[in-house]
Amino acid sequence: MALPVNIEELIHGNTVEWERIELKQGWNPEDVIHSMCAFANDINNWGGGYIIVGVAEDNGQPVLPPAGIQQEQLDVIQKKIVELCHKLRPQYFPIVQPYLLNGRHILVIWCPAGDNRPYEAPDGLGKQAVSYSPYIRMTSNSIKARGSNLTRLQELAARIPFDDRINNQASLEDLDLGLMREYLSEIKSNLYEESAKMEFPDLCKAMLIAKGPAEDIRPVNVGLLFFSRNPEHFFPRTQIELVLHDDDSGKNFKEVYFKGPLQKQLRDCLSYIRTNIIAEQVVKHADRAEAERFYNYPFEAIEEAMSNAVYHKSYELGSPIEVQVFPDRITILSYPGPVPPVNGEVLSTQKRIIAREYRNRRIGDFLKELKLTEGRGTGFPAIYNALEANGSPEPTFETDDASYVLVTIPAHAVDLAGDGANDQVETNVFSTLEDIVVFCDGAGDGAGDGAGVAARRIVEEELHDKVEGLLDGATGWVSREELFESIGLSNHSSNRKRYLDPVIDLGMITMEYPDTPTHPKQRYKTTTSGQRLLTLLRGE
Repeated sequence: MALPVNIEELIHGNTVEWERIELKQGWNPEDVIHSMCAFANDINNWGGGYIIVGVAEDNGQPVLPPAGIQQEQLDVIQKKIVELCHKLRPQYFPIVQPYLLNGRHILVIWCPAGDNRPYEAPDGLGKQAVSYSPYIRMTSNSIKARGSNLTRLQELAARIPFDDRINNQASLEDLDLGLMREYLSEIKSNLYEESAKMEFPDLCKAMLIAKGPAEDIRPVNVGLLFFSRNPEHFFPRTQIELVLHDDDSGKNFKEVYFKGPLQKQLRDCLSYIRTNIIAEQVVKHADRAEAERFYNYPFEAIEEAMSNAVYHKSYELGSPIEVQVFPDRITILSYPGPVPPVNGEVLSTQKRIIAREYRNRRIGDFLKELKLTEGRGTGFPAIYNALEANGSPEPTFETDDASYVLVTIPAHAVDLAGDGANDQVETNVFSTLEDIVVFCDGAGDGAGDGAGVAARRIVEEELHDKVEGLLDGATGWVSREELFESIGLSNHSSNRKRYLDPVIDLGMITMEYPDTPTHPKQRYKTTTSGQRLLTLLRGE
């Protein structure tokens, strides 16, 4: 059975931190059982880890193409893994899957965090009786738990993070197969193809979103948060609430709520902010020809701050994530406070924070696979770097160490005083090609001053510089030969794919015979949306 992850992304460390991946060129059962025990103990609540046999490592990086394993050895090693599992106390069974990578056989051992911590493994695998010890992960090594680490591990006994607990108020019927397969397809998991033929309970167990005996399998909380159409039925007020303020009076505002699965909430909220709040500004200076371009808020900073809020809030509390948009700042409030040892002093003084323990070990895994959050410890630098690159003031992070975390993203400060008194500021609502398409479809707001300049830049960067010529050349029905002649290019198939097809795909140019693209009398014409884009590009 395939694993619910993208194996190539996993091996390159793109979705899982390196501390959770152990690469082994050959089979070493003693090392494997110690690592299995360490990942099962999951002392930092990272979500376990992966042992990949058949791939060597060099300074923590995979050596590719892999050395691989002989095909006849795959069954032998898998049987040996079962034997090793029986030696763990209590017994623990990972999920093992062979894969073909670059034409070579490898074996991936997925070791999720166990529910019966602490686990112990034999210190050796000799014939004589040996002692047992609990093992944990420390950076990228599996070591014996001693001293304060042993105390921490013992305190975790039978303490399962909330997102990985069974929800006895729900049943498998509350999980949506469509959402599950959509997720597997998006992350390009091999399990996507198999899921079409699997029994639903087996798929839920393969994705580790359901647990329990065969006669009473129930969803775990993370499964309901990501793959239930209405997670608020089980977790009250699990939503993002966005408030748009016209001023600081607290009287003039508009509220927008985002509900549904966590990934949908996050994406819908970010899309709304990107389309309705973020705007590019262009400052034309009186004393020089070059204009200065920046955004009122860099999207990357908002995206990372929002993703962190979704990742780290507690879903045991009936409190939404609150986003407040003021004329000069955006604040993001989530509950409760950070997990110790992170506190207010750490948040306010350090630009890179690596927590020792995580509140939601499974939520983080799903967000990373969907590329909705970065790896461990990279969120704060991403926020600071995005604001610095945009010329914006630094963010602020506040907490009372117990009940909340408040992130403030300040707006870009435009100083028009003094020598810059004759500078001109132009603002527009376009930041992506999608924004332009929405506007041209008639669904967008007014474009604002300087919109044509921004639209031309985005269109030329994301499509090509022939868009205006194509739209102008097809104001009436024309053949492909006539259209390409109008922009000075030959009627060649490569030019059609490079220049014409992307504009047709956007709905800016239509074909007279759309059901027969190769019709011998095919003709082309600019659509109403295309006409609006042409007007925009001309600055009219």
